[in-house]
Amino acid sequence: MTAVDVPTTVPTPPVRVSLMRRLVRRPIGLASLIVLGIIALIAVFGGMIAPYDPNLASLQLILKGPSAEHLLGTDTAGRDVLSRLLAATQVTIAAALVALVTAAIIGVTAGLIAGYYKGWFDAVSSWVTSLTMALPGIVVLLAARAVLGPSVWLSMVIFGILLSPAFFRLVYAAVTGVRGELYVDAARVAGLSDLRIIGRHILSVVRAPIIIQSAIILGIAIAIQSGLEFLGIGDASVPTWGGMLNDAFQKIFQAPLLMVWPSLAIAITLIALILLANAMRDVLERTATVRRRRRRAVTTATGSIAAVTTSMSLSGGDLDALADSAELPVITDTIVHPDDAATAPASHDVVLSIRDLRVGYEQQSGPDVEVVHGVSMDIRKGEIHGLIGESGSGKTQTAFAVLGLLPRGGRVTAGTIDYEGTQLGDASERAYAGIRGRRIGYIPQEPMSNLDPSFKIGSQLVEPLVKNLGLSKADARRRSLELLDRVGIPNPQRTFDAYPFEVSGGMAQRVLIAGAVSTDPDLIIADEPTTALDVTVQAEVLDLLRDLQRERQMAMLLVTHNFGVVSDLCDRVTVMQQGLFVEQGPVRTILGSPSHPYTQSLLDAILDEGPARGPLAPAGSSEGVRP
Repeated sequence: MTAVDVPTTVPTPPVRVSLMRRLVRRPIGLASLIVLGIIALIAVFGGMIAPYDPNLASLQLILKGPSAEHLLGTDTAGRDVLSRLLAATQVTIAAALVALVTAAIIGVTAGLIAGYYKGWFDAVSSWVTSLTMALPGIVVLLAARAVLGPSVWLSMVIFGILLSPAFFRLVYAAVTGVRGELYVDAARVAGLSDLRIIGRHILSVVRAPIIIQSAIILGIAIAIQSGLEFLGIGDASVPTWGGMLNDAFQKIFQAPLLMVWPSLAIAITLIALILLANAMRDVLERTATVRRRRRRAVTTATGSIAAVTTSMSLSGGDLDALADSAELPVITDTIVHPDDAATAPASHDVVLSIRDLRVGYEQQSGPDVEVVHGVSMDIRKGEIHGLIGESGSGKTQTAFAVLGLLPRGGRVTAGTIDYEGTQLGDASERAYAGIRGRRIGYIPQEPMSNLDPSFKIGSQLVEPLVKNLGLSKADARRRSLELLDRVGIPNPQRTFDAYPFEVSGGMAQRVLIAGAVSTDPDLIIADEPTTALDVTVQAEVLDLLRDLQRERQMAMLLVTHNFGVVSDLCDRVTVMQQGLFVEQGPVRTILGSPSHPYTQSLLDAILDEGPARGPLAPAGSSEGVRP
């Protein structure tokens, strides 16, 4: 065996960047915040800094142009336009906030309750929401003015009620999506009250959409309120932007400049709110486009930094937190065992060759955070290569790098991935088009989450065959039924015509295996394919994988943390820790005489020394039952 020194660098963890700091670092976000900040200051102090009483009329000053005494001129009643514009800002913004708060209180509260509890409240609130959305808003506001009088405040309260479905539908959809998550059930099992679960676990999920929606709704409220005032549905004694537009429109040919000032105020405010909503979306939901660069300085973080999730991109703050919590020891060497005579590879048989693979995640500020630190391995035809390690060691990140399916923000920062002569390390989606799903198959670990519940199983098997192999639908259907029969499904036609929710987890995993091998790939990447299955079904699936692999002479990269699966299936093994491979060699050597302390600790953690269980007792009998 040989020891290869792998240098690692443990930098000072980057400082967590706050939401506001990330927002102001975006030019659009900073500009919109500055504009809205100025408008907010005017709304608060506008009445104090106004040079004249905004309602003070003068017959001698009617329609006077801008001058030193009246910077923006006077209106049709001889009132100072600048003073009225400052006072109107206060009233217009306050009225829009009334509509926003009303809509948020009603919509968010109802959405949280309906999405979490379901039942009769869900049915009633959904019906009321549909009814509210069907109401003609202008007609309702006109009727309210006739009954309640021309009050801008009451009009905005009513308009807020009409806007509440926008919050309700958004929050309801988000809560419904997260209500069934395991961590919510775990919180209930832990004894947390529903109020605490909603406030701590549920509300945190919908917080970002609510903030973004609030900026949009505030702009809509300003626009509608100004439009209503422009139509004359309001109190003429209260200065508003819409009221100023109405007054100026009456004399548009005599003093067209009067239309400019309230129009500019409305336009600038709405544009700033829309740009702020877009900037907050990028910051809160991390939807900014990641620029691909061939090389960039990379921060190598050890410890639990490798626990980047594979289903979604982590934010910069999450990566910072992971780096802050890194306490595991630094890996200093890698052990590579030579092949024995029975497993010596022939160079022309190598299907996948990985050399010094490094995977990093971009952050909004600072260098990339690296989660895979130089993995190398060869997988030959007909071989099952196990990739093993504890959760968060970088196994799935390595597999996803080969598949080109890294989450948003993740990229291969260094190294090569050679698949039968094709370089995949920094390949585009077009390069993967003829490889992924056709020459490289993938078996995920969550069978029920990887089948679309909206489509029948048969259509999800037929479509890849038609697209990748160019088969007709009849031939693809026939091949799919043969594959379903081959993977051990008792009634292939019935499963073919069923929806995913109509089959068990074990059957769904067999369907995914059938789909993975349907195009006769040279390489299968199996990401913990038996994790979500019970023990009996696990054994059946493992037998199936072994038979199919031998039958078709496919290479397989098996990602797992189960040494039992490794000993049963694998020919060679790579052990990973903290994003590095620490030991590699034939399975007999790794399991029989491991050399690296980490591999030894993994094997020592297997619970195989406990006393044997007694025989199962017959139903209704206490015999053989352990106390």
